[in-house]
Amino acid sequence: MSSAAASQPLHIGVFGGAFDPPHQAHVALAKAALAQLALDTLHIVPTGQAWHKARQLSAGADRLAMTRLAFSGLERVVVDEREIQRAGPSFTVDTLEALQAEYPGANLYLILGADQVAALPNWHRWQEVLKIAIICIAGRAYDTRAEGEFNPELYAGHPVQTLQLPLMPVSATDIRQQIACPVPGLLGWHTLVPEPVARYIERHQLYLSS
Repeated sequence: MSSAAASQPLHIGVFGGAFDPPHQAHVALAKAALAQLALDTLHIVPTGQAWHKARQLSAGADRLAMTRLAFSGLERVVVDEREIQRAGPSFTVDTLEALQAEYPGANLYLILGADQVAALPNWHRWQEVLKIAIICIAGRAYDTRAEGEFNPELYAGHPVQTLQLPLMPVSATDIRQQIACPVPGLLGWHTLVPEPVARYIERHQLYLSS
């Protein structure tokens, strides 16, 4: 490695979510971030205690296991369990500050799907999030219900990048509903999640009641 390359700041991606369950669009977004942002490392961070969700998340151990299975084939990916292990509500700003301390001088890239972008102004200390990380948004929503809700005025003065990926109209909510209440004729939910995740869901009988 040349001295010039060694002096370049690290590019660290952060992709958080409930991953309840992780699905093919999550994996596609991670691949896009790795390729398009030239990340040195991408931290996949399953949410611990989701303060912003009305429903109870599945057990952290199950979501962590599924996340490891879903992203196991990707290089430069770290499944980061700090929020699962952290007591109290999971706040993205706390995770970013911790990573900022662990990677001094690095550029932090916060990877967001369209649904997360729409909710960002409701996050704890969200303006601090904008100061710490470069916001990277999925160019085409994988959850079509959230499309069109990006408000660029909220991000004025802060770097925002767009990640290009194909439209993937799949959401974890739809997958859970399909498992709990199968509908004849619909494409099976098994195709919407990575195969090891589908096997885990069946083996542990997850989402059978909603």
